[in-house]
Amino acid sequence: MSRQKPENNALTLRGDAEPSFDLLHALPGRTSSPHTHRAYYRWIDAWLADHAGLPRTRGDRRIARMRALPLEVLSETLSAARLRAWLGWLAEKGHSRSSIDQARAAVVTLTQLLVEAGWLDDVVGATMANVRSPKAAAGRRTGRWLGTGEINRLVAAGQRVGNNRNQKLRNRLVLCLMCTLALRREELASLRPGDFSIQNGRPVLRVRGKGNRDAVLDVPSSALEALQDWYQALAGQGPVDADAPLLRRMWKGGRISDDGLSTEGIWHVVDLASQKAGLGHVAPHDLRRSVAGALQEAGVTVDVISRLLRHGNVAVTERYLSRLPQRNEGGLLMDQLLARESQAGSDNLPSVTLAGYEGQEDQNQIDGDLT
Repeated sequence: MSRQKPENNALTLRGDAEPSFDLLHALPGRTSSPHTHRAYYRWIDAWLADHAGLPRTRGDRRIARMRALPLEVLSETLSAARLRAWLGWLAEKGHSRSSIDQARAAVVTLTQLLVEAGWLDDVVGATMANVRSPKAAAGRRTGRWLGTGEINRLVAAGQRVGNNRNQKLRNRLVLCLMCTLALRREELASLRPGDFSIQNGRPVLRVRGKGNRDAVLDVPSSALEALQDWYQALAGQGPVDADAPLLRRMWKGGRISDDGLSTEGIWHVVDLASQKAGLGHVAPHDLRRSVAGALQEAGVTVDVISRLLRHGNVAVTERYLSRLPQRNEGGLLMDQLLARESQAGSDNLPSVTLAGYEGQEDQNQIDGDLT
């Protein structure tokens, strides 16, 4: 099938430079979730690395790549045969079914956007969409559920990994907000100084949640103290813009940048703190999971937990809590029963005179009479 050469538009760049496609601004028309955007960017970056030999990127470099995807490379590598083989290879590497489905969705969505822009034939988009994910192990990463003591160690370690005072204050705020308000990385990165206010005498924080749902959360004392200390650090460098990023990157030497801390940067803070605290690998979402689990174990009602997690309804929260590693103490209880029975049996043993005991007693008596 022939196709006309596409015209220049806001999403394609042509001219002297190599033609490129701006996925960063095209993708929100398909899905509005920042989490999905981040996942799609990761898989498309992996596709370019595996099929075109391009180096893998992270953080700002990945965002820059998504803003200018090389169209020539994409047109040469996007095919149903390559996609099917790639998904099979991911299954062989041990990726879960949900991860493989996500990888497929990322590549198929990119293909469809390129078809709409006129850079690929309709038949390419149709054949790519017909590729099905191979069978793979169901499920997702089990994740971690930290106890309250481990959470305290993590927050303390976050300050120790800071190289200067401002970095220590920022890390403390990041971890306090995640470990009390159960904020997602995207929610944390999108916070602005103007989101904090006093309502009816209560310090509150406005959070831009998943699915473009806003929520107003009461700020606990530990997070409030960390927030005030960080605000003073920002004010020390000049007037604080209410619409600027609340959490910032750092220059060497401790000066606070005007650029916001990215979701990748938040991941890095959590990872450094968890390693410093001796907790091994802890992902940012593990902290959200840990908050929900700790509240559930403390007897907090599910509706209160649901409001904190900013779920659409309580049923979503109930499913979320059901996926947490629940206590399964049957083996421990059985061990206690066996130990109790063993102790009771030893206490109730009948008194038995050992063979030869009476003879020995008589011999002692004889020996006593002889002396």
